[in-house]
Amino acid sequence: MDQHIAESIGRPDLIRLDDRLVCLRFETMKVVSALAAVRHLLDTGVVRRGDTLLDSSSGIYAYALALTCHRYGLRCHIVGSATVDHTLRTQLAVLGATLEQMEPCGDLKLDQKRRVERIHEILAEHPGYHWMRQYHDDVHYLGYRAIADRIREAVGTTAAGLTVVGGVGSGASTGALTRYLREDAADTSDVELVGVQPYGSVTFGSEHVTDPEMIIAGIGSSIPFGNVSHELYDTLHWISFDAALAGSVDLLRRHAVFAGLSTGAGYLAARHERERSPHRTVLFIAPDTGHRYVDTVYARHREAAPIADLAPREVTGRSELALPWSRMRWGRAAA
Repeated sequence: MDQHIAESIGRPDLIRLDDRLVCLRFETMKVVSALAAVRHLLDTGVVRRGDTLLDSSSGIYAYALALTCHRYGLRCHIVGSATVDHTLRTQLAVLGATLEQMEPCGDLKLDQKRRVERIHEILAEHPGYHWMRQYHDDVHYLGYRAIADRIREAVGTTAAGLTVVGGVGSGASTGALTRYLREDAADTSDVELVGVQPYGSVTFGSEHVTDPEMIIAGIGSSIPFGNVSHELYDTLHWISFDAALAGSVDLLRRHAVFAGLSTGAGYLAARHERERSPHRTVLFIAPDTGHRYVDTVYARHREAAPIADLAPREVTGRSELALPWSRMRWGRAAA
């Protein structure tokens, strides 16, 4: 029996959508990394009950950290993006977390820069606060070992091989799952990693391409992230808002999985990789539910292009990237 709701929320479902396509579905994925990271910090004496944990977030990690602090008797201070909505603001307030929300800004890079600057100001005022550094500290990898074990048991990593598909984001989920799965694979080629990025993200060099709709929050970045291990990734997909919207709508319509926008992007990439590798099992990560996207995505379901009409542009260099969807072999290269 779980001792706290955070443990239940962090436990994913494994859903087989067809014979070679599997969805790893979370209610709130970042609870996994926050719980394990904070347990490690408590166990090693870096923080103690009653301390204040601090970080910047566009939404999901804020909720995860607030739940974790509630679980372990810690205080939580979040510097939040303008994208933090009314529902989340209310939850954070009731959970006892303090939220400082940035003013609306049309420039994601400026928004992230301002949040980091505010973090440093807070640390100067309160040196006893612990900055979680979700984008830079590998401690956030720890929680995914148990999930990798579950995937290995249910899906396997040998025989024809396993391809893991997911948004890159901070690098924790896709990077950690793949690292742990490869540790126990007979050959590291048995486990391939396909990263999904929005246009405009600097992580794999698409900052020169702008998506006119919006940057998909959570799977890209306008500033360098320290815990993305570029050398883990075999292939990259860059997917626009419109293409991800089509993927999200199709996933709900075809498989009844109600998930966020980054899941729609991962689903598109996963279907494509499945067709390219007819013997491999492809698993894609659904990091959150679709509730935050009812108005911006699902209410526009009639606009969604049929996914059969969508295919990536194959590129060999980042100068060739173009909307709405590009794919490039990365080959486990360094940053």
